[in-house]
Amino acid sequence: MAASEVDVVIVGAGSAGLSAAKAAAERGLSFHLLEASHRIGGRAYTEELAPGIPFDLGCHWMHSASLNPFVAIADCFGFHYRRDGAWRTNIYAGNGWATAEMREELLALREANDAAIDAAVARGDDVAVADVVDLENRWAPFIAYWFTLGTSRDIDQVSIIDSVAYNDTEENWPLREGYGALVALWAAGLPVTLNAPVERVRWGKAGVTVESAKGTVQGRRLLLTVSTNMLASGRIAFDPPLPAWKHEAAAELPLGVHNRIGIMLTHDPFGPGAPPSAAIMAEGDEVPMSVLLRPFGFDYVVGVTGGRFGSWLERAGTAASVDNLTERLVKVFGGGIRKALSSRTIVTAWEGDPWTLGSYSAATPGNGHQRKELARPVDDILFFAGEATSPDFFATCHGAYLSGIAAIESIARSVRAAA
Repeated sequence: MAASEVDVVIVGAGSAGLSAAKAAAERGLSFHLLEASHRIGGRAYTEELAPGIPFDLGCHWMHSASLNPFVAIADCFGFHYRRDGAWRTNIYAGNGWATAEMREELLALREANDAAIDAAVARGDDVAVADVVDLENRWAPFIAYWFTLGTSRDIDQVSIIDSVAYNDTEENWPLREGYGALVALWAAGLPVTLNAPVERVRWGKAGVTVESAKGTVQGRRLLLTVSTNMLASGRIAFDPPLPAWKHEAAAELPLGVHNRIGIMLTHDPFGPGAPPSAAIMAEGDEVPMSVLLRPFGFDYVVGVTGGRFGSWLERAGTAASVDNLTERLVKVFGGGIRKALSSRTIVTAWEGDPWTLGSYSAATPGNGHQRKELARPVDDILFFAGEATSPDFFATCHGAYLSGIAAIESIARSVRAAA
């Protein structure tokens, strides 16, 4: 790739980088889009568990659907989705299914915790979620587990101010064909240089020079859409170095773990009366695990892990993850279910992914303000986008999408002002 000057060099072809490239083209800005991986999409990635059976390794639900631009994109491409509403799931605790009375008790705990968090935020306390919620209630492990799915980190690691900033309409609509497949189709045709991890950025008032494994490009501005863990890792060298406040913002918005374990079924062992999903914490389980049973009628099951337990299970390996899900299913549905579990499996490992190093961001206690700092440009030359920069839709594909467009609007104003 020969050195050339463009209006903006975009680093990262996830949802933020792709929306930024589209927005740049629409505004008449020239750009180079560099991606370290062999594919586009970032943490939106769909594979096939079997021919014709899509499986999302990353993004799966169109969260806050009535405000999510990917719903219209899904409609445009004829994708199918289920209109899931507010929080509800079946609960298996101990040795049986939770009764209606138990579920009411759990819901009351959730509401009391939410009220306690809101009160603490109103006082201006930016402490950990664990410092505010009820940890003694018998349903506390389920509440803590669901926090890990929403934030990818445990409740002692997450800022309460960050936890309430998310704009949750409780519309979480899963895509039958896969969210990653939708992103890839929507972005098809964009000029992207793949297998081009950025190694060094030289920058100053005159612009930027970006050195990658595929060569060097020059631009008037730089838009970085890499994950906070990548930015904090130092794997991209900056000359001159990034200011300390930018390093701090990335470090205090770390990515945790949210992984998915898929097991193909040889047949439907559950029958028509089985719940579509359940949160399972049977006797002997350390933490709960959400399980999806034959989503969209496909013959597979999915277990979802998060936080420290998800990280531990990822490091334990694929076989350990599959075994953990299998044993939970056996505890609930009996040993006969083993006959329905095939050897075809798929397990995500986002913490070990070399180009993201995690799933999505959560602010550490005391750092609920850092998303604004992460999004702030440096000297009107270096700009930033990605889910971690979104003030209200962080940890989502559409939050990244919107941040990419917002960054390009700022870059367009900057480039025109300097012309």
